[in-house]
Amino acid sequence: MTSLTESLRARASQLGFSLVGVALPSPSEHMDFYRSWIALGRHGEMGYLSRADSVARRADLTRTMAGAASVILVAHEYFQADAPGGPDDTSRAVIARYARGEDYHAVVKRKLEALLDWLDGQVDGGVRGRAYVDTGPILERELARRAGLGWFGKNTMLINPVRGSYFFVGLLLVDVALTADAPFAEDRCGTCRACLDACPTGALLGRDDGGAPVIDARRCISYLTIELRGPIPRELRRPMGNRVFGCDICQEVCPWNDTFARPAEEVRYRVRSDLDGPTLVDLAERLLAMDDRSFREGFRRSPVSRAGRAGMLRNVCVALGNWGGAEAVPVLSAALSDPAALVRSHAAWALGEIDSPAASDALSRRHTEETDGQVREELSAALRGPGGM
Repeated sequence: MTSLTESLRARASQLGFSLVGVALPSPSEHMDFYRSWIALGRHGEMGYLSRADSVARRADLTRTMAGAASVILVAHEYFQADAPGGPDDTSRAVIARYARGEDYHAVVKRKLEALLDWLDGQVDGGVRGRAYVDTGPILERELARRAGLGWFGKNTMLINPVRGSYFFVGLLLVDVALTADAPFAEDRCGTCRACLDACPTGALLGRDDGGAPVIDARRCISYLTIELRGPIPRELRRPMGNRVFGCDICQEVCPWNDTFARPAEEVRYRVRSDLDGPTLVDLAERLLAMDDRSFREGFRRSPVSRAGRAGMLRNVCVALGNWGGAEAVPVLSAALSDPAALVRSHAAWALGEIDSPAASDALSRRHTEETDGQVREELSAALRGPGGM
């Protein structure tokens, strides 16, 4: 199947995939680590990672597709440069690069399905297959390493020696035997600690005794701004800065990206104008004017929709408090009356971070009206001043 595999690579490249490799659907080599990570609770509220059926399917791909003979792994690059001023302008919102354009799940899956259609036409009797793009209980990065696409960086990202790490991984499980690639065996991070030292919340914990990179998702800004549904722990709010959806810090400081990252060619990943470093005040005002339905419509086909209206407003309130500009007081005062208690509580915290009589007045007025216990607690702490407990 060598010639078919090589033709497959050429077709994948025509579809826009910058990397393609093939792995065998053999059992995972990382389940002991994975189970230990889950047992320590480092997955946070992401319960879908710890379900018994989910764990079993991650261990054995044949539970996802019986008869799978090969796994085709692809990479689709998404890097986009920051807007002028970038993250250093704390009055502006920073959204992770992967979420500034169209939702990658649909983009990559359509291309994978086109690749499967092509492969089906190349094999007598056809090919049965299933496409996955970060949507099933599959350890994609492990498979990608086994397919030769890169190594696990200390930031847990898959890093390729000529592409860096700004790429999505997609895969096809197929019932035809293809020529497997040699696994990527080297760890090219060496003694570099750039990502470990740069993570503002201390989520990256280095490598374990077996060499696997360890992350405590509960402290990761991406988890806090997207997966976490409740309040953001107070001790982690300031380190979040102005990042309101996801985080690229551990990739931004990586020397491999500094050398090899280039703007993505995929037009659907181009930055939406409303997500290209909007001011925090403008973004907050826009979100406050929305209800849940208009939020879903406004961010249709955008990864930002995953956070939900209340979650995004929570994140923006934290960023406004970290910025601390007096111009934030009116919009935060309005957020104190939002229907969602989650928004009101974080608006209270943010106003407490701003040294302004107007902020104190807004907090005092709301304190007399608020009936939710958690919000009242945040209001009381905020009235005691920055860091008030």
